[in-house]
Amino acid sequence: MQPLHPDEPKRGARIILIRHGQPAIPLRPRTSHREFHAYIDAYEEAGLDPASLPPRELADLVRELKEVFTSGRPRAHESAVKLAPHANLVVDPLFAEAPLASPKIPLLRMTVVKWAVMARLLWHAGYNPGIENYPKARQRANDAANILISRVMDGGAVALVAHGYFNAMIGRHLRRRGWSRTGSHRARYWNAVIYDWKKGEAT
Repeated sequence: MQPLHPDEPKRGARIILIRHGQPAIPLRPRTSHREFHAYIDAYEEAGLDPASLPPRELADLVRELKEVFTSGRPRAHESAVKLAPHANLVVDPLFAEAPLASPKIPLLRMTVVKWAVMARLLWHAGYNPGIENYPKARQRANDAANILISRVMDGGAVALVAHGYFNAMIGRHLRRRGWSRTGSHRARYWNAVIYDWKKGEAT
């Protein structure tokens, strides 16, 4: 049976958004704003911590998939290889994380987690020196959702192993288009959120 609308996927289509595993970099050092700027670059270059293994239930979830997308950033690409060595990996920088810029606040030292929260809030407020701004990242997330949906129009499934915040941005576009979500986007390594298409006629 065809979907009710030709531009919608068949019932049963599934998109799985997965955050990468733990990168091989210290996760909670205290830094100045200058040091946090350097940390952002180091985090982007860091690969997967060899001790960070995908949970068995996540590996089971993607076991039958033939195709897995990734941003190509080392921590994401290596996570995809570790999670789904059987699958064809599709590398596309479109799926890279929404960027951060270090706020220039002298004399302040905080953990990189707190810096990241502050930087993300400021990014939404318009602080984007030399980096992609929020409207452009939102459009990129919409384009990413389009790519993933195009792969499951026949009612199949696909996974993306990428980045926590950008995955959530993609998820918001999917929800607005009527996809049903299982799970929630959390700042947890190997976190997986499933989006199912339940509209239309059953195949």
